[in-house]
Amino acid sequence: MKIRTLSILSLACRAVALSGGGSILAAGSAFAQQTPQTLADAELPSLLTIYKDLHAHPELSMHEEKSSAFVAQELKAVGCEVTEHLGKYPKSDTKGFGVVGLMKNGTGPTVLVRTDLDALPVEEQTGLPYASTVITKNDKGDEIHVMHACGHDVHMAAFVGVARSLAKLKDQWHGTIVFVGQPAEETGNGARALLDDGLYTKFPKPDFALGFHDNAQMQTGHIGVTEGYTYANVDSVDVTVRGVGGHGAYPHKTKDPIVLAAEMINAWQTIASRENNPIDPIVITVGSIHGGTKHNIIPDEVKMQLTVRTYKAEVRDRVLVAIDRIAQGIATTAGIPADRAPIVTVLKDQYTPATYNNPELTKRLVAVWKRTLGPDNVEASDPTMGGEDFAEYSLPDHSIPAVDFHIGAVDPAKIAESKNSNRPLPSLHSSKFAPVPEPTIRLGMVGMTTAVLELMKK
Repeated sequence: MKIRTLSILSLACRAVALSGGGSILAAGSAFAQQTPQTLADAELPSLLTIYKDLHAHPELSMHEEKSSAFVAQELKAVGCEVTEHLGKYPKSDTKGFGVVGLMKNGTGPTVLVRTDLDALPVEEQTGLPYASTVITKNDKGDEIHVMHACGHDVHMAAFVGVARSLAKLKDQWHGTIVFVGQPAEETGNGARALLDDGLYTKFPKPDFALGFHDNAQMQTGHIGVTEGYTYANVDSVDVTVRGVGGHGAYPHKTKDPIVLAAEMINAWQTIASRENNPIDPIVITVGSIHGGTKHNIIPDEVKMQLTVRTYKAEVRDRVLVAIDRIAQGIATTAGIPADRAPIVTVLKDQYTPATYNNPELTKRLVAVWKRTLGPDNVEASDPTMGGEDFAEYSLPDHSIPAVDFHIGAVDPAKIAESKNSNRPLPSLHSSKFAPVPEPTIRLGMVGMTTAVLELMKK
């Protein structure tokens, strides 16, 4: 005896017919409706495999050859027009591994969606079965370990999921999506390299720009976002303090640059405490100081490396001027001759601008995330003084509305344990940082897909 198997669609149609209302076509269409959540559930097994492979095979900034090729392959598979090897760096011999994929669906808004590709020079100590064991040579020729210690592997996996989902949801949006696989985020020059290579002239200039980043202190299932400034301007400053060296027993016959450097370090802190509005954050950190060779020798010079963090452009300009002014003033007071004045150099090629989340756009996305994920799963995140070159996509005047949001990556039980024990969780860039992959990828995929649909809905 043959058993007739009814399809899901026929069952739905029969249910509608028996109820005496609605059309068969409407019932079938409603039953087959796809959502970001159902697509994320379907894609997650594949994306988890992708994540583990990416995690085990990280690549350093400006060396993302295989990672960029993989992203390009995935974008092509969902029908994007793909351009590879993008990126124009100050050193002309540096290869560009940027990827752009255009997904077109009629006329409408243009939205940029970005993922980063690069990893860090860190030796992994997570103990994961898919932990990185990669050892490579850096640009200096030194052998170093490499690890995805900042979660860019999670970003890429979720990014692929977003592209797959939006390719299947074309009945729900219109316009052009510019998918960007960005190299060299960790060195702060990847986004600028893409823009210098014509990102906004070779390809459609976006009406909106969206990015995401996993958060090593936020629980899985939660999205966090900040209105306004969320990451800081980051400047690297080199200072050479020049003195007159001599014997340590006869300091009166010298001009000691170590003492001058110490005075400068302390005086620079008064920029924040006495020259700046207290509600405008400033960080001036001396991360490196080198001078001298022996106990009893006063050196001729001391070299320092500073990181300077601000939000507002006018505050940044004022702080950088003040650093130089204070250094010159202390040297003059000590009687340093003009030809031995301190040399203060702001490294323009290492500058990362502040990331500014457009408040109106942020509110719009928060509303849709709360409807999609539930109000308790969307957090107002505190701004940080960290840096993120996603800022480049909104341009210096923030004329392109942009939002860079956080996706929780930590098991809630681990957060509770950390609070109870007063032991901090591994941070981003830690050799022990490991996001919980499944919920983090799923949330990134759902959060980004939902945001794009909101901005491009029919």
